Amino acid sequence: MSQVTPDVPPDLADKRRLPENEHFCFGCHPDLPCFTRCCADVNILLTPVDVVRLSRRLGMSTTEFLDTHALLPITKDLKLPTVMLKMSDTEDKRCSFVTEAGCGVYEDRPWSCRMYPVAMALPPARVGVEPKPIYFLLEDGFCEGHEEPREWTVPEWREDQDVAAREELEAGFREIVSHPWFIGGTRQLDPKRLDMFFTACYDLDKFRTFVFETTFLERFDLEPALVERMREDDDELLRFAFRWLKMALFGEPVLKVRDSAKTARRTA
Repeated sequence: MSQVTPDVPPDLADKRRLPENEHFCFGCHPDLPCFTRCCADVNILLTPVDVVRLSRRLGMSTTEFLDTHALLPITKDLKLPTVMLKMSDTEDKRCSFVTEAGCGVYEDRPWSCRMYPVAMALPPARVGVEPKPIYFLLEDGFCEGHEEPREWTVPEWREDQDVAAREELEAGFREIVSHPWFIGGTRQLDPKRLDMFFTACYDLDKFRTFVFETTFLERFDLEPALVERMREDDDELLRFAFRWLKMALFGEPVLKVRDSAKTARRTA
């Protein structure tokens, strides 16, 4: 029986809660009749790292990837922009990256694909409380992988799927989406700040242009070594993007503004 868990997305409300020390059985391999069946007509949310890794895998800019392979759902319940992987136009709406041999981008597959059949939710922000992930087991009827004998716990599955490094890189992203500013659920970012969030989190190449081809570096006093790393290193730029958003969205003084920029602002 599913354990009722408050403050989780509706699509997980009836799923089985999975404590980290509880075991579950699962395996996925080409010999299963259901192999790749989970890769069709499915909603796959993409994280910032997913977008960057898939873009580079396909030899695209993040802007091109978003235009070609992503959907941007808009509902009244969304507080922040989200990105979903676009399925193909075939009758079964299969993922565009699936081949007869399996996933064609396996090494760079999205976080959701790595974690399946485990799902995760973060509770809403609360003052003085760091939200801890809540895990659930997805037991889809079509999936025969649950009949496989191999047992896992959530930590074992996470290690096997190599998600820790990705999640470390996205720590700043989680701090933004669970920021205390959103406590109560009534505050909304204005369109300008929503665009800032989307660009910095998902369209990293556009954000790089913003940093290096505008007056950005004239306004903020950044270490020269950091600036040079951000020119070429996607991970370094993404970490900085999350840091900058704390200032741009919530006014946190996490970056040093140059004195010249302060003077120009006062005299403008």
